[in-house]
Amino acid sequence: MSNDEHICNSLIHTLEDGKNGFEAAATKLADDGRPDVAAQFARFATERGQMAAELKGIAKNYGDTPPENGTAAGALHRGWMGLKDALTGSDADAVIASAERGEDHAMEQFRDAMKADVSPEFKAVVIRQMTNVEHAHDYVSALKKSA
Repeated sequence: MSNDEHICNSLIHTLEDGKNGFEAAATKLADDGRPDVAAQFARFATERGQMAAELKGIAKNYGDTPPENGTAAGALHRGWMGLKDALTGSDADAVIASAERGEDHAMEQFRDAMKADVSPEFKAVVIRQMTNVEHAHDYVSALKKSA
């Protein structure tokens, strides 16, 4: 497997985890009376899905079978978020803090991808997508700080 393929698959997992996490958080926040934040998280989920689909297309061009879902770690994180919500009564601040941890992980994965030895064509996609991830990360971080 080439470095491009390895990094691409890793980012697909990260983006799928983000999509699933933002969807779950949006539902919880809508139920908790934060429709403005829920709507933005839903947009982030859609964006992550589109970014993952783009990378899946690239993976197919490599002749690879791209992953369809997020990682087990992402599922565990969402499971923990569900347990934590049950114990705290779906506190919006706890959901936002959990989303920030997810976004910190996504930023770390994209930074690692930026340092990797990948083709210039693939790096251009990573750079463009990282801009979207940074925007979501900054939004979620600002929400947490304002809480």
